[in-house]
Amino acid sequence: MSRSLIPAALHYFDRVASTGSIQAAARAQNIAASAIDRQVIGLEERLGVKLFDRMPKGMRLTAAGETLVRLVHRWRAEERNAVAEIFQLQGVQQGQVNIFAMDSHATTILPQLVQDIAAAHPLIGLSIQIGSTDEAVAALLSGQADLIVAFNLPQRSDMRTIWSLPLPFGCIVAPHHPLLTRPDVKFQDVVTYPIALQSRSLLIRRFLEVQYSWLFAEPHGRVETNSLHLVKNLARSGNYVAFTSELDAATELAEGTLRFLPLTEIDALPQSSDIAIDASKPLNTLVQIVADTASRIIESVLESTRMNAYPSPIR
Repeated sequence: MSRSLIPAALHYFDRVASTGSIQAAARAQNIAASAIDRQVIGLEERLGVKLFDRMPKGMRLTAAGETLVRLVHRWRAEERNAVAEIFQLQGVQQGQVNIFAMDSHATTILPQLVQDIAAAHPLIGLSIQIGSTDEAVAALLSGQADLIVAFNLPQRSDMRTIWSLPLPFGCIVAPHHPLLTRPDVKFQDVVTYPIALQSRSLLIRRFLEVQYSWLFAEPHGRVETNSLHLVKNLARSGNYVAFTSELDAATELAEGTLRFLPLTEIDALPQSSDIAIDASKPLNTLVQIVADTASRIIESVLESTRMNAYPSPIR
């Protein structure tokens, strides 16, 4: 914090907002709780509004508090960009890039991304959060993330997609699943088998609910979970089929423990792997370096996956 240009009062306020209590914020900062409380009270007096509702078990942001949190996050992002630009003027690529990525990226592209950035740009630090596409968009637009690596990003005027790769819509199955004997696999073929479904936070799931609502009418033979790991394990067992992308199961496809079947319906959902930034902010050099490295790794992972999983070109 000592090197930050953001006032200490705002820093402490943000820490209380993120931890949910003054005591927790004090422990995180290793200072007295009374010192943080004075800073928060001082902010409230200066602004003439309550920033928190003081609850029996913690602090809850008011509407004014939520507005101020968003402002602090934007300032912090701008500060990182300014510091990075100052270093760049000195010929040094130094600074931190905050990334928000998906659960499946944690075992596919992110380990390689961290290693490649460390090797080529050791002065660039990475902060990586994992969550859903909806959470990634929220983090980007609130200033908590500098770029997001996600699937099926929506078209928004406040978000700029700087890289995108189309992916076929399909399902994953065990290596000896009966569906692999079919020359073409359609949605109707897939749903005759038990389905492992991911949560509604994913676009694939929401698409299925709109286009194939009858699939959700009866729960028989269906498992729902927010765990991609569980979905892939169920598919590996041979008893379930799961709708997902090649990149979600890249490791298993490359190892041969799962196979990917693209669906041939004309109205099947177009998938994409995307990298985006906040449209209101310029693309700085550090973010560009990380985005270029991530896109190169995704393309490499997908090429390797298809080479190992498909002896002939993908349909």
